[in-house]
Amino acid sequence: MVRLQPDARPALSAPLDIGELYRTHAATVARWATRLGGPSVDVEDVVHEVFLVAHRRLREFRPDAKPTTWLFRTTDLIVRTHRRRARLRAWLGRAVAREEPAGALAVVSPVEDLIERERTQLVYRAMDALGEKYRSLFVLYELEGMSGEEIATLTGINPSTIWVRLHRARARFVARVQTLAAREKDST
Repeated sequence: MVRLQPDARPALSAPLDIGELYRTHAATVARWATRLGGPSVDVEDVVHEVFLVAHRRLREFRPDAKPTTWLFRTTDLIVRTHRRRARLRAWLGRAVAREEPAGALAVVSPVEDLIERERTQLVYRAMDALGEKYRSLFVLYELEGMSGEEIATLTGINPSTIWVRLHRARARFVARVQTLAAREKDST
């Protein structure tokens, strides 16, 4: 019996078709990108990049693995890269265009629309204060409604680690929301 080193394993031919993978999972990847990246992320760009990476690396995909796990990790890494670039551009003083969050359009009054946008901005500013390892778990649990076990399967993180990080993420999120809300109240 020949043993392969972990890095020396041959590329596997995956039975997945990139077109089918896109049709099946593009909406899910877009939802993850929107929630992980916030209102400033270009969702179409992220989805495009995720499936370009998937197409390039399709032969490396293990047939025994779940495509959603692979796509989530790819989406998370690409969103992190986009957020890092946006922070760098902002730090360098360049204006970064903000886009509306993806979603269905509803008929609301201008006042309701303004209040909702302010709430969304407050939530994402609070989430921006979370480290990336906390942010992705927070999004998956709180916004995606996944269980700890599902998150463990998707991310490959130990379930007990997930619960510790979620506890810390919630505490940091609540503290940041309270700080931001107090600042806004004081400024009015």
